[in-house]
Amino acid sequence: MATTLNNLRACQFCIVTGLKESDTLIAQRLMEMGIIEGAGIEVLGFAPLGDPMRIKIYDNVLALRKDEASLVEVELLDSI
Repeated sequence: MATTLNNLRACQFCIVTGLKESDTLIAQRLMEMGIIEGAGIEVLGFAPLGDPMRIKIYDNVLALRKDEASLVEVELLDSI
């Protein structure tokens, strides 16, 4: 099921299918952090008010604001 990263819940897994082209500077930063096509992501959780979200990509744990996560197109996986 295709969606964006900001729509996922804690403990869900996904594969990055692409980045939206709306903001090239933010997209460049995301790619530098390893969020590239084919990368696997696990959503670890959210801050108490829901923003930012914690994700695990490769062996790194990152915090992303939901507006940044909305630029990441993903394919939801059932399990790893």
